[in-house]
Order: sequence, then C-alpha cells, then structure tokens
Amino acid sequence: MTDSPAVFDEIDPLPRLLMGPGPINADPRVLRAMSAQLLGQFDPQFTHYMNETMALYRQVFQTRNRWTFVIDGTARAGIEAVLVSALMPGDRVLVPIFGRFGHLLVEIAERCGAEVRTIETEWGRVFDPAEIETAIVKHRPKMVAIVQGDTSTTMAQPLAEIGAICRKYDALLYVDATASLGGMDLPVDAWQIDAVTAGLQKCLSGPPGVAPVTLNDRIAGLIYGRKHVEQGIRAADDVAANGPRIQSNYFDLAMVMDYWSERRLNHHTEATTMLYAARECARILLKEGLAACFARHALASRAITAGLTAMGLKLFGDQKHKMPNVTGVVIPDGVDGEAVRGSLLADYGIEIGTSFGPLKGRIWRIGTMGYNCRKQNVLITLSALETVLAAQGFKLPRGAGVDAALAVYREAEKAAAKAAE
Repeated sequence: MTDSPAVFDEIDPLPRLLMGPGPINADPRVLRAMSAQLLGQFDPQFTHYMNETMALYRQVFQTRNRWTFVIDGTARAGIEAVLVSALMPGDRVLVPIFGRFGHLLVEIAERCGAEVRTIETEWGRVFDPAEIETAIVKHRPKMVAIVQGDTSTTMAQPLAEIGAICRKYDALLYVDATASLGGMDLPVDAWQIDAVTAGLQKCLSGPPGVAPVTLNDRIAGLIYGRKHVEQGIRAADDVAANGPRIQSNYFDLAMVMDYWSERRLNHHTEATTMLYAARECARILLKEGLAACFARHALASRAITAGLTAMGLKLFGDQKHKMPNVTGVVIPDGVDGEAVRGSLLADYGIEIGTSFGPLKGRIWRIGTMGYNCRKQNVLITLSALETVLAAQGFKLPRGAGVDAALAVYREAEKAAAKAAE
C-alpha cells in the first residue's frame, strides 16, 4: 500500500523583522514589481526594461561603464561570473582577507585555476593601503580581489586609494560589494575599480536572486579575448578568440554580455521577475538619492551603537572602520548567545545574526540596512534585546539603550530642521 500523496498549505510565513546581516525585509514596492506579468526574453518591452536596468545601475555604481547589468543568481553568482570569465588557469591573484568572504574569494579563484596569494589580518580590523601595495609589489598579481564590507566581521575596507595602487602595478581590481552597495559610497570610476559585483538582499532592499555587476573596458576586453560562442547559437561570422574558453557556460560573461548588447544572443532564459526586482531596487534608491541613503545608514549606525553601548554591551572590532549597515556586538560572559537569538525570534519575531569561524558564538551581528534601516526598527530591536538580556540575568540600565538611540535621532532631526531654515 502506497502512502497518500502529501498535500501542503499555501506558503504563509509568520512575519519577521530581519535585523541580521542579510537578507532583509524587501521593500513592498519591490515585491509589487515582482508580481508583474512575465514577458518573453526578446519581447521589446522586456529588452527595454533591460536597457533601463543598465542605465539605473550605472548611476548606482557611479560609473559610465557600458557593461553594467545583472547576473541571474544570488550575489555569489556575480562573484563567480567575473572571476571565472576574467581569470585563466595560472593567473596570479592577490586576496587581502579580513573575514569570511575574503576566504570565499580565495575559494572561487582557486576553482578557476588561479595561483592565489593572500595577506591576512585579524578579524575585526582592515588593511592600510600600504599593506596592500607591499603585497602587490611582492606578488605582482594580475588581479587584486577584495571585499568592501565583510559582514562576518562587520568591517569595511577603505578602497579610495586601492584602485590607483593597482593601476600603478598594472593589476586589475575586483571588488565584492554584496553587503555594501547602496549603504556606503562606492564611486567605481573615481576609485578606478575594474569590476564590482553586488546583491539585492542587503542595502538595496530586495530579495536574493540576482547580482548587479559592472565591468570597465579593461576587464571587458580581457573577457572578450576568451569569447567562444557555443555551438547551436553560433553565427557563421562568429570567430573564436585566441584566449582559452571560459570554463563555465552559465557564467560565461562574453556570451552573457552579447545577450545584454544589441545582438541579443540567446544564451539562457532571463529571470524575468528578478529583473523587475533589480530595476525597482535601483529606482527606489536613486529616487531617495545616493547621498541621502548613505546618510540614513550612517545615522542608524550611530543610533544603534549608542544604544548598545548605553546598555553596557561592548562593540566588536575597530569602530573607525565599522560598516554603517551591520554592527558587531560582543556576547557578554554568562549570556547564552543562541538563547538570546532564539527568544528574539520566538517572542518578538526579530532575527539577528551570529557569526562564523573564529567569531562563532562570540558576537551577534545586527543589521540596519536597506528597507529595514529606519528609526522604528532600531528602537524596536534595542527594546526587545534589552528585555531578553534582562531575562537572561544580564544587569543593564533599563531603557537606557532606547533613550540613547532616540537621542541620536532627535539630534539629527534638529540639525536637519536648522539646515532647512
């Protein structure tokens, strides 16, 4: 006798306030855009939306790069697409590691057959540009691959000088901005960055599932130097490039770029709904204004750090280089960190994060990013955390955290009103 077929209810998750390191609650406008009807991938309406998406993300990345588009897949898909398309076996890559996601860049570059060199620093600090220059001089890499904001440590690597250093030694600069794009400044052209990838699910207020990328002509030319159009879609005048074929078919940017160009090469079926999401994320950000969005994230950072400190908690890492959208908090002695996270989720519907590697069980990570980066969410999270900590026996001045955070917001509101006079 066979078991009866399983019949499940429709998906109807309990409401959550996602105040961890990502993903976050998507902006309702993004969710509404995703509900729009599907279109064929060559429908003129759809290719028009593709062109609009490219134009929007040029503004988000602060670049004039022609090759600014999205890769179907989560943020890691963008990373892998750039690395597998740009790196050939034996190419030397330098990865400065200051958290988990530097190790990820090493992992992917090694899988591309690259000869990887690393420099490392303790989790909780970042690199001085001189340290990176010294490593470039020593290893002479074809590419430097680095993370802008590593959520595992909540640290942000200064990048303003790195691009010029890389140009000085004829190295490409690739930046993983998954956790930072939209939340902190990243002027791609001004900082001479050759390639950047990101994701929607953090400061861009969207869901995971598509990866914005931008490539300048230096790296795009290198990728096209490996172009081999697959049999079945190859035209009679398609001539294979001299370079070795890109090792991934799906992430072959030379072919993907042909789809995003006027040629509209049929590579894979575009993720229609995710394109709608990416377009709306960028539209919302630009309507607010980049400077205003960066300021909103910075204000939330000041508020939540003031609140946590007033509660008697210790912040993790070098605060001069803290990401504006994620805050690391040292779990106090005698407090069960996972029990606190569990109570926040079960009793308040609030999710905060733990960390990885050497920081597992040592810190919480509280995100204030994208659509969730708002005063009420900061105050609600601090209030709930205070109550849960008190129940664990942690001695703290009741109400001090919310009061301190609210004072930061009140001061900002006064300054804004005065500036408007």
